[in-house]
Amino acid sequence: MCASNTESNALSLVCIATCMYLISLLCLSTTEIFHAGVLAYSHCVCSFHGRTLPAGPSDIPLYDWKPSPSTPPGPHASALANGRNGFLFIQPGRLYSRSHGCTQTNRDDGKTSPSGKARMCISTNAVSCYVSQLSGQMVELFEACQQQSTDLERKELCRAQLQREIQRLFPLVRLYLAGSSLSGFGSRNSDADLCLVIQAAPVDQRNDAVYVLSLIQQLFYRLSYIERPQLIRAKVPILKFRDKVSGVEFDLNVNNTVGIRNTFLLRSYAYAERRVRPIILVVKRWARHHRINDASKGTLSSYTLVLMVLHYLQTLPEPVIPSLQNEYPECFSPSMDIHRVPEGPRDIPPYSSSNQASLGELLLGFLKYYTSVFRWDKQVISVREAKALPKSNSLEWRDKFICVEEPFDGTNTARAVHEKVKFDAIKAQFAEVDLGNVSLWLFSFHIANPPFFFESLGHPKSNPTPHSL
Repeated sequence: MCASNTESNALSLVCIATCMYLISLLCLSTTEIFHAGVLAYSHCVCSFHGRTLPAGPSDIPLYDWKPSPSTPPGPHASALANGRNGFLFIQPGRLYSRSHGCTQTNRDDGKTSPSGKARMCISTNAVSCYVSQLSGQMVELFEACQQQSTDLERKELCRAQLQREIQRLFPLVRLYLAGSSLSGFGSRNSDADLCLVIQAAPVDQRNDAVYVLSLIQQLFYRLSYIERPQLIRAKVPILKFRDKVSGVEFDLNVNNTVGIRNTFLLRSYAYAERRVRPIILVVKRWARHHRINDASKGTLSSYTLVLMVLHYLQTLPEPVIPSLQNEYPECFSPSMDIHRVPEGPRDIPPYSSSNQASLGELLLGFLKYYTSVFRWDKQVISVREAKALPKSNSLEWRDKFICVEEPFDGTNTARAVHEKVKFDAIKAQFAEVDLGNVSLWLFSFHIANPPFFFESLGHPKSNPTPHSL
């Protein structure tokens, strides 16, 4: 009887304690309840594969470094627009100059032909006239469109605030800015990529990553400065959202750490040589204009285009840039702790190239290289090795139209191009190597369509409201 009373009293105490706990929960805000529930999950998600998520080094450096440029900052049109030793393939007879004293005459059939003065210009100065004009236009486009330091600062402010918010769910994680925003190849209207690192080991993207992103999506619904959080289930799932303060669109992934590694590799290339950033920005704009820069529609991703340009610059008779992975293997080791990657290439010096080709010469050489030199059916583009590798019969390259090696994991970054019609469309645009056409494209957008430079910029207010709940 005594034992029965004791058990009954214990049961009553448990019931009372449970009721009091439930009542206490009702007194909490919904946000606090959500955080309380998710904190329990965070201990589970932080032990994937039987490992406890390490806190990481306490002295992780901020990734705010920028290698010293190889030329002083400031106006540099003349330095970039004038060069020699170019890798140039041009048919002078096709060029009709409209500047530098060269004129045109109209024919009876409505077409234009060079006047006597223009014919002389074509035979002697047309190439230099057009290349100089093209180079100048490229510099102007670059200076108008390149991401400004204030643009990057706004993205970094949002990243830092979101990291604080997410750490309320997962205290030991770290959020990294990645992609073109940080590599140096972004424009003023570039989206921003974020990588949430929750552990050193790989994460199951189909299940664990999706679950983590779904929890973060619920958190973002409650943040007043975040709008339209949308979970995209893909090979690497992402959470898309917009920051109202900066107007920037973000893509957040979980543990896609190769994106962090290649961001800092590309950042090192961007500042290794002064001509790298302008030519890449122009090529990306050119590809977008010709509708061959959209991996979701079966054409080239921006990342693939960047690797294609770097490869071309590496393989010239006088290279503009070397293979940084070969020159500084310790700075880009695939096994380097991911939290140390931002500091790895910090002290790499600028590269001094003997190639003095102008931007215009390099752009035309780039287009011609992929038209008549590079063998799409037999070669693989490798920035890691600074050369074209023979195409093997491995699953990664077999039956692929375009093969571009990812510098760290060796996958094909151009796998989105899986239809012959899209591949043919890409090759057709590269084949349009007429200097006049390229120069006219830049000139027409510069003069006739000024908004092209600033399309969809979403410039924030001069004194944006701080990120807050």
